[in-house]
Amino acid sequence: MTLTPAFLDELRARTLLSGLIGKSLKLTKAGREYKGCCPFHNEKTPSFYVNDDKGFYHCFGCSAHGDAIRWMTDQRGLPFIDAVKELAQAAGLEMPEQDRASAAKAERAKGLHDVMQGAADWFTAQLGGIEGAEARALLDRRGIRPETAKAFGMGYAPDARGKLRAALKEFGDAMLVEAGLLIQVDGKEPYDRFRGRLMIPIRDPRGRVIAFGGRVIGSGEPKYLNSPDTPLFDKGRTLYNLDRAAPASRKAGRVIVVEGYMDVIALAQAGFGEAVAPLGTALTEAQLERLWRLSDVPLLCFDGDGAGQKAAIRAAHRALPMLAPGRSLSFVTLPPGQDPDDLIRRDGSQAMAALLETPQPLVDRLWLDELAAQPLATPEERAGLKARLADHAAAIADANVGHEYRAEFRRRFDAHFASPARSWTAPRSAGAVKNGKWRPAPPIGGDHPRAQAIGRHGIDPALAKPVLAGLIRHPGEIARHLEILGSLKSAGGPIGDLFAAVADAALMHGELDSEGLRTILARSGFDQMVRELLRADATPYSFTQADADRDRAHADLEEAIAILATRPEVDSALDEATSAAMRFEEGAWERQAALVKERQALEARLANLCQANEDARTTGLEDS
Repeated sequence: MTLTPAFLDELRARTLLSGLIGKSLKLTKAGREYKGCCPFHNEKTPSFYVNDDKGFYHCFGCSAHGDAIRWMTDQRGLPFIDAVKELAQAAGLEMPEQDRASAAKAERAKGLHDVMQGAADWFTAQLGGIEGAEARALLDRRGIRPETAKAFGMGYAPDARGKLRAALKEFGDAMLVEAGLLIQVDGKEPYDRFRGRLMIPIRDPRGRVIAFGGRVIGSGEPKYLNSPDTPLFDKGRTLYNLDRAAPASRKAGRVIVVEGYMDVIALAQAGFGEAVAPLGTALTEAQLERLWRLSDVPLLCFDGDGAGQKAAIRAAHRALPMLAPGRSLSFVTLPPGQDPDDLIRRDGSQAMAALLETPQPLVDRLWLDELAAQPLATPEERAGLKARLADHAAAIADANVGHEYRAEFRRRFDAHFASPARSWTAPRSAGAVKNGKWRPAPPIGGDHPRAQAIGRHGIDPALAKPVLAGLIRHPGEIARHLEILGSLKSAGGPIGDLFAAVADAALMHGELDSEGLRTILARSGFDQMVRELLRADATPYSFTQADADRDRAHADLEEAIAILATRPEVDSALDEATSAAMRFEEGAWERQAALVKERQALEARLANLCQANEDARTTGLEDS
């Protein structure tokens, strides 16, 4: 039999070299490679490296070098043909037919590559012609620049049944049908498969055209039409744009998986060249293996609609049996109803970059999906959740990874359904009504837990200063928060002293306007400090600006005060929980984990407040 270069290339591509070598040699991760002690000579310090991307191993000690086949012959001692047969069986490849048939098949494959390239060239020419005007208009509406369309080899299939057939007649109908370019039914005259569509060539990892995707120009179904499976094209093993994304992913250190062609093209145009897409189906095991050769943790960025999120969780379930130490998936959740193309066109590439910087780990996606899947009010329903989580962990073939998932799910379950120890939301002062007029409650004393926490941890001066400025601009709000403000004086220093002076002024003088409060504070020696706080450019919050909307300013000030006072209390409780965890006290780890999340939630609230005020300030500048 004849083993063609194409067959051997496919065999190497389907064989994960580190997995093959790892069956008989202990390997450890070393950047994008694996290393171990060389099996071909005695050594104690590892100098044997395996590179999955390039498909070879190399020893820097004895210069042993080879691919998967060489490993089987040199390390296993198998004859060449037996090595190929064993690898082919593991990869699900059929061995080539007898010599004559194999040679004919290889020749036919070469001819099919020529056919597909000829079709791609013809489609590209049609896009630039008179008939391609409507397709060019579609690209323009989608924001695809001409140079981008050219780089991806985009084209146009005229709305006619026989124009491609006539243009490629030298190849013959039989080959055009085999390539998936013509449709022939019951021996009738064949006709063009793609008609009236924007054409997008699909290439193999070597950059050769093997199939096409066609997008309808106007109305019609299906919106996208792919080539059928052919001797060149296996939809379940192919990733769109893999040939271009592979080198880009090595440079970026990641690979992004999106749903469709246009998302890939839009991302590439925006500077994210490391994007690929499956071809109208859920991610397959073969596609996942190819992704893991590019990155240990591919980013799945499917559409923000229900269908896209269902596709993401299906991919998560399919990946579970294939997880390994350091090898997983992560998820980027888009705004509801948006795909990457929509997001980039509306908000720009920076919005996409921001989302890609904070992906969601696989374990989080599984946990949150199951948490929202069914009601959890009864013991039986909670037991169902526990069983589903256990099933996910059991699906993982790697024993170590499976153990970690079981432990993580158990910790999350126990923490989620544990009785909350306390509430961390800073309360409003209750106050009282006397003689028909509301009066504030007095400030809390220094022995109060919140005051003690503030005394130990202090308060954030970057937030405390704008809060003070807000209170001076809106002194009517002081009485509503007097209890909390009294605890803030425990911070000490000039800021703590000013909080004490503001609270004392409200208690002694009742209702004050801004000028009256400033006069009182000036008499107490705070004149210079107040002037600095009230500078127009001092802080960007709504409650520090003289011309801000009153209701918005009061709401933002309330949120800022709550964050300022609550954070030291959370920090203090977190210190206690951490100390308890170090003493291995029961339940301490869960308390610590919950408090870490609470601390993160406070930071997110502050970030949201800052962003909202920055957005409002920017809008105001633009309007002016």
